[in-house]
Amino acid sequence: MGNNIITIARGYGSGGRSIGQKLAKEMGIAYYDRNIIYLTSDKSGLDPNFFSMHDENVKPGFFEKLTTFASKNIPPESRRFKSRENVFKYQQQMIRELAEKSDCVIIGRCANHTLKDCGHNLLRVFIWAPDEYCVRNVMRKLSIERADAENMVRDIDKHRSEYVKYYTGMEWESAKNYDLCINSSDYTNEQIAELIRKASKAMGEVRGI
Repeated sequence: MGNNIITIARGYGSGGRSIGQKLAKEMGIAYYDRNIIYLTSDKSGLDPNFFSMHDENVKPGFFEKLTTFASKNIPPESRRFKSRENVFKYQQQMIRELAEKSDCVIIGRCANHTLKDCGHNLLRVFIWAPDEYCVRNVMRKLSIERADAENMVRDIDKHRSEYVKYYTGMEWESAKNYDLCINSSDYTNEQIAELIRKASKAMGEVRGI
C-alpha cells in the first residue's frame, strides 16, 4: 500500500505554511518544510547554509560566487563540489526518500513535480490568495509597512516562480500542475485543512491506495 503524500505550493502571504502545519498535525503525519534543508545537509555532508542560500531561489549570491570561484577546478565527484543543480538534486532525492518513508505533508521545493510519478497517493495542492489579502497578512505577521509588505509578496513570489521554471520547466501558478487549487481568502485555515484531508482520502479511494 502506498503512502499518503500531500505537497503544498503556496503564494507568499496566503497562509499555505500554516495550513500545512495544521493539516499534518490533525492527520498525525510528518511535516517537512525548511527542515528538508538540514536533513539533506546531514545526508550529503554539505553545509546547511549552502542549501539555505538556494532555497526556492535561483539567483546566486556573493557566497555562491565565491564558492564557485574557489571550486572551479574541483571535479564533480568531489564532496567539495557545489552547484545549484547539485544542491537541487540532493534535495529532490531527500524528498523522494521522505515520501517512501511515511505519510507526510511537504511544503514547496518542487515536490509536486519530483513526486508526480512516485506511485503513492499523491495530492498536489496550490494555495493562493489575492494580492491585497497576502499583503495584509504579511503586514500583520511581520509588523511592517504596506510598501515593504507589497515588495516582499512580489519579490518572493517572483523568486518561487523562477525557481520552479528553472528546475522543472513548469509554470508555478498553472492549475494544470496541481490536483487542487484553493483561494485561501475564501475559507478559514481549519476549513482548508479539512478540505485537503477529504480530497486526499477521496483520491486514495479512487486510486485504490
